[in-house]
Amino acid sequence: MKTKSLSIVSFFTFLLLGLSCHSQVLRKRTTMLMGGRFDINIVAQDSLSAEQNINIIIAEIDRIEHLISDWKPTSQVSEVNQNAGIRPVKVDREVFELAKRALHFSEITNGAFDISFAAMDRIWKFDGSMTEMPTPEAIKKSVEKVGYKNIILDSINSTIFLKLKGMKIGFGALGEGYATHKCQQMMLAKGIKSGIINATGDMSVWGTQPNGKPWNIGITNPFDPSQILATISLKQGAVTTSGSYEKFVVFNGKRYSHIINPTTGYPATGFCSVTVFGPNAETANGFSTSAMVLGKKEAIQLLKKYPEYYFIMITDSGKMIKSKNFPKHQLKKYKN
Repeated sequence: MKTKSLSIVSFFTFLLLGLSCHSQVLRKRTTMLMGGRFDINIVAQDSLSAEQNINIIIAEIDRIEHLISDWKPTSQVSEVNQNAGIRPVKVDREVFELAKRALHFSEITNGAFDISFAAMDRIWKFDGSMTEMPTPEAIKKSVEKVGYKNIILDSINSTIFLKLKGMKIGFGALGEGYATHKCQQMMLAKGIKSGIINATGDMSVWGTQPNGKPWNIGITNPFDPSQILATISLKQGAVTTSGSYEKFVVFNGKRYSHIINPTTGYPATGFCSVTVFGPNAETANGFSTSAMVLGKKEAIQLLKKYPEYYFIMITDSGKMIKSKNFPKHQLKKYKN
């Protein structure tokens, strides 16, 4: 699963070209939130309005972080984890509904997506220190406390209960996707018609550049970060990526991702990156994370059921696979 500790550096690069005035201004700010980097871009009628709305976005993300962070001891999610195997914990409806949507992803992916991954023993090391694979026994033991079916939700009382002592949940990048989408909707409701909120590769996009052109988002070659494979033109929607090209190990010629299958305890193989496009960053993140674990055949079968979403997958061998419903006019090969 893609988490704060397992975050990849986004392979998206903004190509903010030709930002002429047209009575609007673009303001950008980079800050650390939810354990990762957020790049916030707002287009508004004047600088003061843009900066004020960036402040509102940062405050909202900070609020969400203090609700759902599994590493802040005072958060509601931390209280849920502290009471695993003891008692249900009442949480805000916002947290409950996020957990409910996360469990839905677990169900439709047969456990390839699982917020209880937070209890997994970190036996795989991706810092260059690993010299051999963990034993099958150690891998099996590492996921003993992982299992979404042991997460009990009570809709009437708005409680979350983890049945096993030692269980933990963590929303990770799903929470980032939720935060970017919520802030996008908040800005639209306030009349801010254009912007981008990028949370380490979980991106919500709306409107156009000040010159009226769509936002151009560059897709970096995961095998050569100095090269851009293509650019995507977007006016509205979300883009998320899950990938392993910066954190992986190779044993006997096989590449093992830092994204671990929460059911088996083994790293995902087959893809070095999966990018999903669609209307909602939270949902897109669930798909991109799941696809890394599911592999080519099952991932494509899953996403076919959701035609509002489309994808680019890059295999470990460097092959690019685009979904059949990919809007071809949006994708252009990049030329230096």
